Amino acid sequence: MSLPDNRRILDPDLTENELWLLSFYRSSEINGALFFGRIARTIRGPLQVDVTHHFADESNHAHWWTECIDSLDTLPIKIGKSYQDQYLDAIGVPANLMEVMAITQVFEKRVIGQYRQHMRQPGVHPAIRATIDKIMIDERRHIAYVNTALEQMSDRYGQERVRDTLDRFAAADIEIYQRTLDEHAERLEALTAYPRSAS
Repeated sequence: MSLPDNRRILDPDLTENELWLLSFYRSSEINGALFFGRIARTIRGPLQVDVTHHFADESNHAHWWTECIDSLDTLPIKIGKSYQDQYLDAIGVPANLMEVMAITQVFEKRVIGQYRQHMRQPGVHPAIRATIDKIMIDERRHIAYVNTALEQMSDRYGQERVRDTLDRFAAADIEIYQRTLDEHAERLEALTAYPRSAS
């Protein structure tokens, strides 16, 4: 087994591929925090409170994954490109706040689906289960405020444009998820039976 140089010994119940997945989650949450930090710094108006809260949540999630990995007596694996980076490659930088909310909705649905699927796997370590349980409380709140924001934005952008944007981002998400599975097949062996659509 090839381990990073600065690693402690893996918990005997945790495989290197499972550690990679936890590190992937951690990296994704860090990137989410950075993204929402930039949005929170510039946004004005009613969504400022929700977006700033979202930024704080993503930071907490990264912290919780770091604590979880540490509790398993190991260190995170360095992850290259994040899932969010692939979004930006596929669809470009969001052009307005509606597109920010649309990409957030699609991504948060993917996260919820991923964490639910992880919890359905046999023998999930109690530290991992506890971390996902905490995160899922925040994820449900994110979906709720984003749904409300998109409904309100329909007056400005039009329902059809909002729906088309969501459909376009959802299609990109399916491609990105499939590509992630293909690129990391060995790491994500347990995920190959996961649903291909965000749910």
